[in-house]
Amino acid sequence: MDTKKTVVKIDHLKFNYRKHIVFEDLNLELEPGRIYGLLGENGVGKTTLLRIICGLLHTKSGKCSVDGIPSENRNPEMLKELYYVPEIFLAPSISVNTFAKSNSLLYPHWDAAQFKRLCQTFEVDPSCRFDKLSHGQQKKALIAFALALNTRILLMDEPSNGLDIPSKTTLRKVISECATEDKLIAISTHQVRDLENLIDPVIILDRSGLIINASIERISEKLLFTMSQNLDPEAYWSESSLSGYYQVVPNREGMPSRVNLEALFNAALGNKETFKALFR
Repeated sequence: MDTKKTVVKIDHLKFNYRKHIVFEDLNLELEPGRIYGLLGENGVGKTTLLRIICGLLHTKSGKCSVDGIPSENRNPEMLKELYYVPEIFLAPSISVNTFAKSNSLLYPHWDAAQFKRLCQTFEVDPSCRFDKLSHGQQKKALIAFALALNTRILLMDEPSNGLDIPSKTTLRKVISECATEDKLIAISTHQVRDLENLIDPVIILDRSGLIINASIERISEKLLFTMSQNLDPEAYWSESSLSGYYQVVPNREGMPSRVNLEALFNAALGNKETFKALFR
């Protein structure tokens, strides 16, 4: 497989729930070898987009294709290379091992030994009944299963919700270890701090389309994340503290800085049109 080939392609996508418009004209391409972070306000369509990509929702107009196949067709060749981890999961009344054994049959790259190792890493007992586990344990078991499927496309909706702090650290570690040049991982989240230093590129959505779709490198070229005693009059966003002002400002002199995803998100929401032009 050509790892530079676009895997997911969305053209002029429009989608609505009755009178609620979610997407008016969304264009997006997702490539392998990346861990995309999908950010946006509540209700902006992050979950909807993931469900459209895996064919659970149909577009109203426009196209969404996976490996050139319309996602709404739910083609078996497409589905065996794609797995979707939903935010809300109804755990069955069977053991985690039984769930994994029966649900992995349609996936050609399933690795049972890897699943066992991931369960150990997450401190989940796969012999336990799925529905008897805590919410956090259920989530970790499902993520372990999803990663051990080794599909080329992995879509994850709010995977850190319900996890304690040590488990969030483990989540970042195992996703990073499972990411390869032939895999595309897209993670929807509103808890941006949980996935900092993992996601790249960053996609920020609003209802009219994209505010940002850019790599961390490009973001750091365009924006400076800095602490200063004085408030920059051209700051896109700032927060005051005893140490001064933490700000997102234009990177006028090409200075290096660490991208702060929460600050980036706040700056983008407050300057949508400016950021669309800046990252076009």
